Amino acid sequence: MSFTYRMGVLHADDVALPAIAEAVGTPFYCYSATLIAHRYRAFAQALADLSPTICFALKANGNQAVVRTLADLGAGADVVSEGELFRAIAAGVPPSRIVFSGVGKTKAEIRTALEHGIWQLNAESLPELDALSEVATALGRTAQIVLRVNPDVDAKTHAKISTGKKENKFGIDWDHVRDAYARAAALPGVEPLGLAVHIGSQLNDLAPFRAAFTKLAEMVAALRADGHTVSRLDLGGGLGVSYRGDAPPDLAGYARIVRETVGGLGCHLAFEPGRWMVADAGVLVARTTYVKDGTTRRFLILDAAMNDLIRPALYEAWHEIRPVREPAADATIAPVDVVGPVCETGDTFAVGRPMPPVEAGDLVAFMNAGAYGAVMASTYNARPLLAEVMVRAERFAVVRPRQTIAEMIAADRLPPWIEAPAAPGAD
Repeated sequence: MSFTYRMGVLHADDVALPAIAEAVGTPFYCYSATLIAHRYRAFAQALADLSPTICFALKANGNQAVVRTLADLGAGADVVSEGELFRAIAAGVPPSRIVFSGVGKTKAEIRTALEHGIWQLNAESLPELDALSEVATALGRTAQIVLRVNPDVDAKTHAKISTGKKENKFGIDWDHVRDAYARAAALPGVEPLGLAVHIGSQLNDLAPFRAAFTKLAEMVAALRADGHTVSRLDLGGGLGVSYRGDAPPDLAGYARIVRETVGGLGCHLAFEPGRWMVADAGVLVARTTYVKDGTTRRFLILDAAMNDLIRPALYEAWHEIRPVREPAADATIAPVDVVGPVCETGDTFAVGRPMPPVEAGDLVAFMNAGAYGAVMASTYNARPLLAEVMVRAERFAVVRPRQTIAEMIAADRLPPWIEAPAAPGAD
């Protein structure tokens, strides 16, 4: 839809990627506002009859332009830190549409959330309930919370992004939920309103959702039988995307599961989509620095590295890598290792990847890179943070300038017992 070849050149919407590379340099992330808006509207429409609160998970992509694009469409925000809370507010998300998740919220973060009057805090442990009560009571406020529960459902996803099994750190153990809810109801300054669940990320099979939501409905019945009010259900996120041609989840099927499992409970529903909203709406564009022929392998050495896109090194994640210049239909396909310049063997994006010929100086694009890309970038090897660009139709704009080396160094401070070096050229 938004990243297609036109006249032999890969475009983002109506903008040729080489034109952006010429203007801002490489590597850079490029996001399509058109596709982000399309994804949000599709999600909202699929669940429209349920009138849900849709909170974009900022951990997927916290760029202000991305968050504001979604906020203008009516999205709230799911945040997991004080920094993300302020990012959401700065982008125009009203506090009344913000959910604060996360297993390790500090008392300072809880205080900030309550002072800003956010919609909901998702409590994940008994000690956190005590902290919520203490902070809320001191402020003279009531913390509206839901309990995040761990249903012990295997989402069949990568071990590092699984969150709903009993050995994961997230949520309250299933067997302890009723006691925890009763404790929350008895605490001063705390008002439990419902339950939250999030079983993992990058789910393309809908069966785990049905299993988790079915258990959630059973727990709602049990809590109501105990005499508690349960008026909200936060169903989290987790819908996957197609990274390597696998079938993406059926949005209509997902909505049907929601209706069949929890749609008739009379609860207000909230959702926290992240990856599904933005992954397909972004690419990482890099330039080939060298083509190196070894004894047994050919390497494409790029100017992008694991500090720019860590997912392959961290999760063994697979991204399609396309030449920005469209290859000929009869181009020879041969295996190459696609690597970056960082001094780590792990700085490898693909091993033995079948690709058409790519020469030094050619641009390549990593597809489906709009989620967990720039937001996880670092300055490892003293490599400045890369630029981020947004396109809409025929226009593009830099939405995060490339960090300069001087800016990166200036963030450091020398202690008073170390004398600063003389400026170059000083006597």
